[in-house]
Amino acid sequence: MATHLQRLQQHLHQTRLLGSISSTLYYDQNTSMPAAGAAWRGEQLALLAGQLHKHQTSNEYAELLEAAEAELGAEATQEQRRNLQLLQLELKRQRCLDPQLVSAITQAQSRGNAIWQAARTSNDFPAFAPALRELIELRQQQASQLANAESIARSPWEILAQPFEPDVSKARLNQLFAPLKRDLPVLLEKAAAMPQIHPSAELSENSQNRLCSRLLESWGYNKSCCQHSRSAHPFSCTLGPQDFRITNRVVEGQPLSAFLATAHEWGHSLYEQGLPRTGDNYFPWPLGDATSMGVHESQSLFWECRVARSKEFAVRWHPHFCAELGGDPWKGSSGFWRSLNPMQPGLIRVEADELCYCLHIVMRFELELALIEQGLPVEELPQHWNQRLNELLGIKPANDSEGCLQDIHWAEGLFGYFPSYALGHLISAQLSEAMEKELGGEGAIATAISSGQESKLHQWLCQNVYPLGRSVNSEELVKNVSGYPLSADPFLRYLNQKLLDN
Repeated sequence: MATHLQRLQQHLHQTRLLGSISSTLYYDQNTSMPAAGAAWRGEQLALLAGQLHKHQTSNEYAELLEAAEAELGAEATQEQRRNLQLLQLELKRQRCLDPQLVSAITQAQSRGNAIWQAARTSNDFPAFAPALRELIELRQQQASQLANAESIARSPWEILAQPFEPDVSKARLNQLFAPLKRDLPVLLEKAAAMPQIHPSAELSENSQNRLCSRLLESWGYNKSCCQHSRSAHPFSCTLGPQDFRITNRVVEGQPLSAFLATAHEWGHSLYEQGLPRTGDNYFPWPLGDATSMGVHESQSLFWECRVARSKEFAVRWHPHFCAELGGDPWKGSSGFWRSLNPMQPGLIRVEADELCYCLHIVMRFELELALIEQGLPVEELPQHWNQRLNELLGIKPANDSEGCLQDIHWAEGLFGYFPSYALGHLISAQLSEAMEKELGGEGAIATAISSGQESKLHQWLCQNVYPLGRSVNSEELVKNVSGYPLSADPFLRYLNQKLLDN
């Protein structure tokens, strides 16, 4: 007869199966599903969400969890105690939620996604506004219900952010973001005084696809367990222990966009592929999951910015781009590197350089707080977006498609997600300093890239970051690896050096 712990593992395996089916439908929705299928897909996802919620909150599951804890008793290992702690926390949260609300949110997410795609294409924010208003109201209800599961007092926005960034608070984010708001505009002024290079380079879609495929192959892409597709918004997702998907898009007039997006999303996938999937305490147990979205973003930003935007990488890849173009509009690898690092204000977050990116996130964070907690009417969002972007970056969108309609996150009600992007930059910088120290000191990362040995960098991450999973939160991970608390200083040091190198 199976032990309680073995039965609990079987239950968690079933939970993962249900979740992966939902993820598969989501992936199809964003890559190949015809637009007319959105309503039915919404019903499918809502049904699955209801089944998953029932599976995660049943009396049978709660009793099984308690029995497994009693069975282990004082003999439980540290890993087992952590897994059970995380499972109890999630059970408590899920049991606070009304099943009807769970289904309503899922349907609203699917509907919001479809409406957003059409509204962004036609530059029609009023068409999207009712869907956004519904998602805000549903998430506010969710936060109100989840408040009963919190061990400490948290605001509605903080509650919604917990699944993305465990233990995050507005106060800590404001502390970390204050140096960015203070110093990044100064760095932007310095960058504006430097010569800007904007060569005309129109890479065909086929050329961009070939370059993206070549990049993936050089970074260990394995066709037996990975797939690369197209979507309206680049993303990465894991559909099973050996099923990793990434997407990107080709943007007209942005010949480097797909390449950098591929580097970014592959960084996410490498992290997923490196998480501990074997052993008694990992998959399907929580310890095998990602630490947080901030750590997740640190991995994608490491490969996009530290590697693919580096001078050493530009030297190596410049000939490949010239071969596709049949010429060299950049007049050498230095010009190509500057095109990879434009360092000037831009309207689009996913195309933003490292100087502007975190300011985009700060703005979204502040607008989310206004929408969720401060009563900002949805109809006024475009006005506030344009005003704040102008204050931070000195630019204004010509339309809402390049303004408040550009990101998919609010269309799916993912409030609390955006700060993880900025945290990812800070975490990446601090981990990179630790990596360089261990690999030979200053310049070790550049040396590895220059010699085409990115595998050394990947190996360090496999040893020091990926195995930690959910054993820690993001701030604990950073302190464990670097030796000191998360700070904006390493990121600002990195940017200052990049400007000096320009």
